[in-house]
Amino acid sequence: MSDSWKVTLPCTRAEAEAIDASDDLGLFPPPVLMTCELTPDDANDWQLEAYFEGKPSAATLKTIRALVPSAARHKARPERIVDADWVTMSQAGLAPVTAGRFFVHTASNATKTPPGMRAFQIEASRAFGTGHHDTTSGCLTMLDELRRSGVQVRNLIDIGTGTGLLGFAAMHLWPKAYATASDIDPASIAVTAENAAINGVALGKHRGQIALATAPGLQHPLLITRAPYDLVIANILAGPLIALAPSIGMAVAPGGNLVLAGLLTSQAANVVAAYRRQGLVPVGRITMGDWPTLMLRKRRRYGQDRVSRQGPPMPNTPNFGSW
Repeated sequence: MSDSWKVTLPCTRAEAEAIDASDDLGLFPPPVLMTCELTPDDANDWQLEAYFEGKPSAATLKTIRALVPSAARHKARPERIVDADWVTMSQAGLAPVTAGRFFVHTASNATKTPPGMRAFQIEASRAFGTGHHDTTSGCLTMLDELRRSGVQVRNLIDIGTGTGLLGFAAMHLWPKAYATASDIDPASIAVTAENAAINGVALGKHRGQIALATAPGLQHPLLITRAPYDLVIANILAGPLIALAPSIGMAVAPGGNLVLAGLLTSQAANVVAAYRRQGLVPVGRITMGDWPTLMLRKRRRYGQDRVSRQGPPMPNTPNFGSW
């Protein structure tokens, strides 16, 4: 593995939230961008960390600095770090996570699984979704509550699957269902396949197996032919969730459930409004920190004969990147 370099810059919370790790910055290889809150509830005390393969050029540093205008007076000083996989190292020491009936751990922090819980080994990797982020934990908890309420699922999909964790969890809860997992990033689908093997999750297109597809949103023949789904999980970002509302709404079966995450509390109203226009109504919510997980249900009597208010124009090329 080649040497890695790190650049650290202060930023504001608004700047941190505006940074989308899936954005094309025109840099190759693309840096790994991470933001964190340094002082709780201080919107002006955040930090951006950028990790590079090889020493970043002056032009690259200028591109990174442009992401955080508030740091204009701070020099971007690259620090050389030898033989470091920073996506993995940033999460390697994380403790196991308990969410609902699920126990999520890495190989380095594997401990005895608590009684009555399903353990998943999910390594820190180049895909999002180790269970440590509030969005992933919220989805795991929401899925567990949905199962405990007695809901039966025969056909499910996890859009923007990342590591595959949420799809695997749903399969555990409804082991006889058809299951599908998709992501725009081929690396995420490769990681999902690796994690399926580690956790004994069967791949395939039959009941009790999970089928994988690389696709932006639902733009794939497999995803289209398998619709409608009585459970859709989408843990991505608010912008893509709103842009995908028409296609996701169409893919949810009447009476089916939709679990949405990856949005901030301040974005929830706009996301819900976009899905109300598709005939889905909110029926549940779990909030962890600033990150709500929403559950919506599609009205059973909804179709072309039903009048729906026209929503705002959707972008011509929406960002379908996985969260």
